[in-house]
This record gives sequence, C-alpha cells and structure tokens, in this order.
Amino acid sequence: MSTSEAETLLYGADPTPGIVAVEADARNVTVYTRVRDRIVSAPRELRPWLVAERETDLPNARWSALAGEGYAFIAEFDDWSDWLEARQRLTAAGADHFAYSSPVRHYLTRSGETLFKGMSFEDLRRLQLDIETVGLSPREEGARLLLVALADNTGWSAVLDGTEEDLLRQLSEILRERDPDVIEGHNIFGFDLPFLAGRAERHAVSLLWGRDGSPLRFGRQRQCAIGGRRRPFVPAYVHGRHIIDTMLGVQRFDAQAAQLEGYGLKASAQQLGLSEPNRISVEVTEMAREWRERPDDVREYARQDVIETGRLAAHVMPTDFYLSQMVPEPYQEVAVSGVGEKINALLVREHLRQGVALARPQSARSFPGGYVEVRRIGVISPVIKVDVESLYPNIMLTEGIAPRSDTLGVFLPMLRELTKRRLEAKEESRRAAGLDQLRWEGIQSSFKVLINSFYGYLGASFLFNDYEAAERVTRRGQDLVRQIAHRIEASGGQVIEIDTDGVYLKPPERVRGEAAERAYVEEIAAALPKGIRLVHDGRYRAMLSLKAKNYAAVGYDGRRLVRGAALRSRADEPFGREFLAAAIDFLLDHDRKGLSGLYRRLLGEALAGQIPIERLARRERVTEKTFSSPAKRRQAEVARGVPIGDYVTVYQRADGSLARLEDYAGDEDSAYYADRLYRFALRLGDAVGPDFESLFPRPSARSARQASAGQKSLDFD
Repeated sequence: MSTSEAETLLYGADPTPGIVAVEADARNVTVYTRVRDRIVSAPRELRPWLVAERETDLPNARWSALAGEGYAFIAEFDDWSDWLEARQRLTAAGADHFAYSSPVRHYLTRSGETLFKGMSFEDLRRLQLDIETVGLSPREEGARLLLVALADNTGWSAVLDGTEEDLLRQLSEILRERDPDVIEGHNIFGFDLPFLAGRAERHAVSLLWGRDGSPLRFGRQRQCAIGGRRRPFVPAYVHGRHIIDTMLGVQRFDAQAAQLEGYGLKASAQQLGLSEPNRISVEVTEMAREWRERPDDVREYARQDVIETGRLAAHVMPTDFYLSQMVPEPYQEVAVSGVGEKINALLVREHLRQGVALARPQSARSFPGGYVEVRRIGVISPVIKVDVESLYPNIMLTEGIAPRSDTLGVFLPMLRELTKRRLEAKEESRRAAGLDQLRWEGIQSSFKVLINSFYGYLGASFLFNDYEAAERVTRRGQDLVRQIAHRIEASGGQVIEIDTDGVYLKPPERVRGEAAERAYVEEIAAALPKGIRLVHDGRYRAMLSLKAKNYAAVGYDGRRLVRGAALRSRADEPFGREFLAAAIDFLLDHDRKGLSGLYRRLLGEALAGQIPIERLARRERVTEKTFSSPAKRRQAEVARGVPIGDYVTVYQRADGSLARLEDYAGDEDSAYYADRLYRFALRLGDAVGPDFESLFPRPSARSARQASAGQKSLDFD
C-alpha cells in the first residue's frame, strides 16, 4: 500500500487542515477552520444519504448502485427533512437499510474531511469551566449560583461572582470573547450545564454560547462507552464548539488499568499527580456558610478546580483528539463512542468512497473467548509476567484472518498500517522531549486503541463482523498461550495465572535477577511462530494469587499492583477497602500475626461502634433499577428525589433499614458491619488456607454484647 493510499484509508481523502468544527442545518454544512489565530467559516452543501439492499420509491431520492452484495444501493437527498421522511418510510415498511442519525457524520463520511488535520492537541483552544453553587439542583428551594471559575490553555483564568443574572451574562460574553474550540468541565454534563441552564431559565437569560450566536442546547440521554460498560448521560451542544466531560474521560482512561479509586475531580487529580499545590478544601455541602465566612478561600478553591480540570483533560483526552483526525465524527462524539464504532466508520467511509456495497452484519452467535486459568493460589515469590505483544492483532496479520465480507480488502491493510505507524510513533516518542513527546505519545495511543479493537470488531454487531473469523483468532490464541505455559513448566518454571495474552509465573531457581529473567523469556519465546512476540512485562518481589483475574503483586520498588473486584471494588464500603489493602500488604510480607491483629482490632472497633460512619457508608449510583427492582426496595427508599445517574451515600441502621449519610444519628448496625468485615476477610480464604479460622474468628452475638459493654477482650465463635 502506497503512502497516499494509506493516508486516504486512515485519514480520509480530503487533506484540508485545521478544521475545528462542523455544524449542519437542513440543507447546508458550516465548516469552521482555524487559520492562524482566526476562525474562518465556510458553507458546504449537505447531501444526506442512506444505503439499502434494493431501490425503493422514496420522495426526492436519487439512487445509484454500489458494487458487490449487501447494502448495494445508495440514495442521496438534497434536504434533511426528505432524508428523515425516507428513513421513516423504510423503518415503517421493515426495509433493511443503514444510515447515521447525525447530518455531520453524513457530511464527514462522504467528504473525506476530518477534524484537526495538521494540528497538535496543544493547538486547540480549550476553556475549562466550573461553578460553585448553593444546592445541587437548580430548581430546589434556596438554590443559587455563587461563582463561575474559568481558565484556558493560554494561562488565562478568571473567577466571576455577582448576581446570578450578571454571572450568566458575563459567562456568555467571555465565551464569545475567548472563542474556545472546546469547553471542558468535570461532570459538566451531569451538573454544571444543567445547573446553569436551570438558573438561566429562572432569570430569563439566554446562554448564547454558539459561534453563530445560538444558545446552549441539550440532547436526549445516551450512553458513553467505558471499556466494556456503558454509562448514561445527557449530552449538551454548543454550535461550533465541542463539550468534553473530563469525568467521563477519566473513566475511559482508567477502563483497562482500573487503578483509580475514585473519579471525582480532586481524587482523580491527586491520584494522577496533577493536583494544585496547597490545595484548598471547602465543605461543598455547607457552601453557603463557607461563602459567607471565607469567600477568598472559596474563590481560590474554584480557581484550583478549573486548573486541575485543564490538567486532567491534557492527560486523558489527547488519544481522542488524535482519533478525531482519522474518524469521520466530531471530537465530542469520538470522546464518548466505542472503538468498534470508530473502526466501522473508517470501513464505511472507504467502501462508499470506492463505490462498494456495505456488508450486512451477521446474526450474533457465541464463540470461545480468551484462555483464563489459575494454577497456583496463595503468596508466591519471586514472580515475573510475560506478555504476548498484541496477540490477537498479530494472529490476524500473520495468518491473514479478516472478515469474509470485506471484498474491498481494506481490513487487514488498515490494521497493518496502524501497527506500522504505532511502532514509528513509539520510536519518535522515545527520541522526543516536552510537547513533542506528548504529541507522539498521543498519536501512538490513538493507533493502539484502534489496533486492539480489530478483533473485538469481528465478534460484535458491526457491518463487517465475522464470528467464524473471531473464533479462529481466539482458538489460535489459546493454542499459543498453552504452548507458552507448557514451555515454562517444562523448563522448571511454575505458571501462576494465564489470562488471554499474559502469564504470571515463578521462574526456575536458576533464573535470578532481571537480566537472567529477560534471557529466560527469550528462551521461552524462541519456539513461537514468526510475528508472535513474547516480552518481559514486569517483575515482582511477591504475588498474592486469589482467583482468576483477582491478584495483587508488589514490585521491587515497593509499588503495588491490585486487580479484581474481590480485592478492590468501588462498591465496597471504605473500611472494607482499607482492610483489604492493609491485609494484602501483610500477606505479601508473610506477616500473619500482623494480619490477624489488624482484623481483631477492626472487628472490636466495628462491634463497639468506633469506626467513623464515613468509613462505613457506601456510595451507590441511582439507576432505573433502583426504583423498579423488588430486590432494591431499601435503596429506593433512600434514593427518593435523587435524579437517575446521581449518587447517594448510605449506611445500614440497627433496625436493618438504610439511611443517607447526612441523616446519621449514631444508629449504625454494628453487628452487620462486624459481619461485613468477616466477609471481606473471607475473600482471602483460599489464599490464607487452613489457618483462616484462627486468623479471622467470626463475630458472635456474645462478642457483640461484650463490645457494647466496653469489654476489651472479646469472645468469638
């Protein structure tokens, strides 16, 4: 494949640089382009389209044939209303067809244009927004907008206060003056924008934020793809600009690593090393009092919020920015859509460009997944991890596995080109420094995201899926990883856990030190087929193996790696998470006496009601099931009045009911929380072994009475 062909395949046929936004109305598109420090807008013609298996009599449709089978006819229209009517007719008639619901995606797909060509992430004009309020709902009694904090990536910042009307008007004026391409905020979809809109409606003030002078508007609830999960949110739109919610961005960033304990602004910034120095703390639930008593601290608190939001965006969003240079979607859409959808968009664009029919997706069926097995449980040391680099993509490339419906033959060339470019970008990143290094790291990460999803695309409900091809990939992957495990054990090593493309193992006694470990991995890799690379992917002083995908390891530098909900889950109460974290350390250090002492001390505190309620209370997300599921009747009681998608922090009372943290009255169920601690300990049972009951005695009714009476020495079952 030539360089120009590869550029067209990955980036689209139109090389126009500097496009920062595309907006559409019924008949036209407006393209906003950054030319030096100016934004230039230009009109373009919108020609909505759809593809179908056969021509159908539709008003004002111009049909033409595409080569091949499947969706082999394309209809184009001059007006969006004609397209809407045509789609409604096809849907009502049950006629199979394919089209996007966004007119901007129609235009980008057919024009070959994409956003941000020739730009780096630093070239974007990004503005961060955060508000401080009295109340969490704009319509509750006493609700008020106190402050609006703003900053952008030029170093400018401002904290606005005054009457609500003045604040809302100032905000619109500043947005027009600063003219950002992107508005960023942490939970901006969930809180800031709905609150601002509600207060603006209350005061009859229009939030005229668009580049064309139009107001902020809201869409219908949709889903944000976060790894294998989806989170509902209500998007908002500003003409000519993109809105990025860094809370969603942080969750997507952490979807694979799962290393962050929380996704709030302060917690995320702190865990990623992005916090402002001398971070000010303000009690948000007492904001009215805080504002009266320490207004300067509240202003600085708000300023620090937007500074940290900007840093978070710069840390987690470049991948989506560089994906927007390839994928025919707006940046705001790229930031919430799944990766399979992005690959689909690239394939659709190229097939239509070459006049080739789109495939009809295969019906879903099951097929084998990755090979997962735990062979050793307990504390093992030393440990190394080996990883088959890009196992599934490399199997597809080396064995030529592609969807049968890709008659154009672009699936594997696209994967091969992305792989080549990623290696080149990684090399550039290693050689670069400063902003250049950040740019290359963002580029290689965007390639990596796509590469790692080509296999998943085969086995999902996309146009060019192929379940047989997906099964061939997984079966070959299972064969290879079993082969690796066999060679490890034949050479004297001990396999601890196998997970799809990686193996944790205890090396043979003869292998000591990092250099020897790397040589050993090369020895194991020597028999693998060409194109399949086994790499040394980590070394650990000790590992706690519990069950499949649930383990903890500590490196020689003291850093811990913890995986799996049994050892760390955000759904657990804080005291349970703290216990498990400390218990892991004791186990990895082979300190069973210290482990038992920790448990007994916490158990006594739980029974005596000495653990602070903030550590006992659990944060729960309110969903539709909260109110519809009979099993969640207790949660529904405390969640009444809380919007779906928001969170409520609850604890269990002595009478067995749930209550909100803010309603705490010294009435927690101490026996329940003592039992909860025991159940946290039970998660470690298989790794602890036969000593479990002596290390972790179960609380009894008698021990609860003794604790309530103030006895320090307790009896257990």
